[in-house]
Amino acid sequence: MHIAQGVMKTLSANKLVSAGCKFKIWIADWFAFLNDKMGGDLDKIQTVGRYLIEIWKAAGMNLEGGQVEFLWSSEEINSRPQEYWPRVMDIARRNKLSRIIKCGQIMGRDDQHKLSAAQIFYPCMQCADIFFLKADICQLGMDQRKVNVLAREYCDDIKKKNKPIILSHHMLPGLLKGQDKMSKSDPSSAIFMEDNEEAVIHKINNAYCPLNVVEKNPCLEYLKYIVFPRFNEFKVERKAENLGEKTYTSFEELAADYEKGDLPPADLKPALSKALNTILQPVRDHFENDKNAKALFETVEGFTKAQRDQTSEANKAEI
Repeated sequence: MHIAQGVMKTLSANKLVSAGCKFKIWIADWFAFLNDKMGGDLDKIQTVGRYLIEIWKAAGMNLEGGQVEFLWSSEEINSRPQEYWPRVMDIARRNKLSRIIKCGQIMGRDDQHKLSAAQIFYPCMQCADIFFLKADICQLGMDQRKVNVLAREYCDDIKKKNKPIILSHHMLPGLLKGQDKMSKSDPSSAIFMEDNEEAVIHKINNAYCPLNVVEKNPCLEYLKYIVFPRFNEFKVERKAENLGEKTYTSFEELAADYEKGDLPPADLKPALSKALNTILQPVRDHFENDKNAKALFETVEGFTKAQRDQTSEANKAEI
């Protein structure tokens, strides 16, 4: 899990809970199966799902009062199939194939010629989820906005007045130059919830951070969407000209200094690494000190290693 899924999702859930919402997190095991994750092994997929829940708990998601609920798609759908599948079929019959293919981005699939039949069915199911969960607000990333729009269009088709509200969060870019989106397949493109302190420092030190440039600067985006929402401030030790420590209380103030050259990357990066490591430390502690969480982590780490080895062997075979 990268930091956007772990920390940004935690921040979003806590904001909505504090505003009086009930936050339902859909552990989409069936969808991962359709998308051929973990080689289509549902037991492994569900193990990974339990691991993700442990990360959110350790990252500080507010679970008091039962306002955050984790729901497994396989269990919920199997408990009310008569409610779910007619909706899926109705969405499918009301939309052209080309319209559904446009929603394929939610699966990380851009080449329609390589889509399986299951992957074409996937957007119809995710659209149906919104009504199945009776969701008033769809809080997902911008990469899933297309299927949320599909749900609103479906409301027009069936004359449903109360359309779901789309509340999309920002998509963080990759850490390296030219990476518009972080990628799980490229460890250098993102900070992951499993990263140790040294890995975070190394990745931030090597991150693209152009001098005086705020726009599309991944280091500043981490500050804007993770650090400031988490701490409401950012402390920097300004070594240049021995200016001492400065505490920024808003991203706008920091961005202005960075653009003027008053906050160089050499000062910003160590402070950013420190802030990110502070956020991740409770997660590390949880998986180190909790026996069950540690065993879960080791199991998932084994899955990941096996998958990397298979990919490496496949690439060798192609060569």
